[in-house]
Amino acid sequence: MTYLQLAACFLALAAIGGIALTLAARRRGPRPVAVVLTLVALLVLTAVFDTVMIASGLFHYSPDHLAGFHIGLAPIEDFAYPLAGVLLLPALWAALRARRRAQHDRVDSDAEERS
Repeated sequence: MTYLQLAACFLALAAIGGIALTLAARRRGPRPVAVVLTLVALLVLTAVFDTVMIASGLFHYSPDHLAGFHIGLAPIEDFAYPLAGVLLLPALWAALRARRRAQHDRVDSDAEERS
């Protein structure tokens, strides 16, 4: 299995999870502008720090398993993980907030019924 195939599997799971969690949030999902700004920041940071780590010899990749495209010294496959995080984590945050809001509303309605 190549790094690109592994990254594609990881991205597919993150996308499916992100969609499911956004649908579970019902009321409001993550804000697109915030998601895009986060993605840009993470991609820039990934390019910079992966290049520094690879240049300093902390790790290396087998060229046999790489697609061959690089940004700086960072292989393109490294950018799948920040993308997956941006797809999944804001949706998870929105779903957890919606769940907490629903529990809070349920407690409030129970308190109103008792009074």
